[in-house]
Amino acid sequence: MEQVEKQKGRGASAVPVDDPWDDAPASGRDGRTEAGATGDGRTGAVPRQRVPSAAEIYLEVQRSPAFQEVRGRYRRFVFPASFAFLTWYLAYVVAATAAPGLMARPVAGAVNVAMVAGLGQFLTTFLLTWAYARHARLRRDRAALELRWDTQEMTRGAAHR
Repeated sequence: MEQVEKQKGRGASAVPVDDPWDDAPASGRDGRTEAGATGDGRTGAVPRQRVPSAAEIYLEVQRSPAFQEVRGRYRRFVFPASFAFLTWYLAYVVAATAAPGLMARPVAGAVNVAMVAGLGQFLTTFLLTWAYARHARLRRDRAALELRWDTQEMTRGAAHR
């Protein structure tokens, strides 16, 4: 109990001026910052380097050529694939409403064009999913993982300073 009271009784002047954990700016006894002070109470020493925040690090990574390349690879696959699939889906819906005679035409026994096209929708969904996963694995995952590790290292370094 006695130690706690002693610590409570310590004034701000008990903290050494050259304490590396003290983030307060160096100031003289009158409260003004000394010219040429470095933040550690010494005049003329090497100034502290500014540590970037996590937001600044993420913005820097986002502007990097490596990130732009990963993003470009993603877009070059996703936009055409999405357009093709939506076009195929809308063609199926339009054909089902605008040409019911065509969709009712038998292909084999009780199986008609509408059933084949509907099963084709399921097949293309699975094929598109497979193609996306393959594209990601072969063209983006390694680069994205390297970016992730680099970003984590930079943010970890910023947190420890």
